[in-house]
Amino acid sequence: MSSYRFCRTDDIQLLVDALNRCAPEGRATVDGFKRDIRELGVWCSSCMVAFDGPEPVGVLIGCKRPPETFVRMIAVHQEHRRKGHARHLLTSLSAKLAILGPPRLVAEVPEDDAAAQALFAACGWRETGRFADLVFDVSSSPAPPDGLIHDAGYEELKDTFAASDASSWERRPATLDARSQRLRGLVFTGVERVDASLVHDAGIVWAMSHERDVAGRTALRALAGELVLRNGGAIAPRVLLGDEVDEAPWIRPGAVTLRFVAEARGA
Repeated sequence: MSSYRFCRTDDIQLLVDALNRCAPEGRATVDGFKRDIRELGVWCSSCMVAFDGPEPVGVLIGCKRPPETFVRMIAVHQEHRRKGHARHLLTSLSAKLAILGPPRLVAEVPEDDAAAQALFAACGWRETGRFADLVFDVSSSPAPPDGLIHDAGYEELKDTFAASDASSWERRPATLDARSQRLRGLVFTGVERVDASLVHDAGIVWAMSHERDVAGRTALRALAGELVLRNGGAIAPRVLLGDEVDEAPWIRPGAVTLRFVAEARGA
């Protein structure tokens, strides 16, 4: 018999177990979940688990930063799909938020995940925007002159980036601020100004900026090349709005993510 319940702060192990049983990647840990609480605003009371008897068969992970709740993940065990679990989880959260708030719900769904898109659409969510990963090809970048690229801290650079509350959840200012201790920065300093800058962690670029001229674009390419060298391979800028960097032959769009939005409503 199926049952559902919202979680509490002492249910972290249950949520981790449900993620590892239901999500395809199955690599959740208690430490990682606690980190997501700090950095992404995961809110245990906005998380739900679906059960079939004693076993978890579905899980929803919700983050809260008023005025929005972000549905970070819905996962259902492969043997229990097409039984309405995902829809029940989503509509139950919506009904709760209609009373307690925050009333606006957002989600980010891969463009190639037709099932997830159909779920949100069936529950009355609407698509409101798209993000694209950027892929950098810096294999032929010339090495910049010595002394122009410097390390910097996130706090030194944060005001230069265009990330906003219209950015994807992982790239919003609140998320970047919460991650600040593990973010590292690179800057390209020209004759009289900073031509380009970026912040990164483990080869992922979380924010970047450059002056909108030839020198700025060249400087950003040099920073990308430097980061590739430091990481021994490709780098992966995450879901950008598309207007943070100029178009260039060495930048191409990668995976696309769709943003869905809904207003909380009672059952």
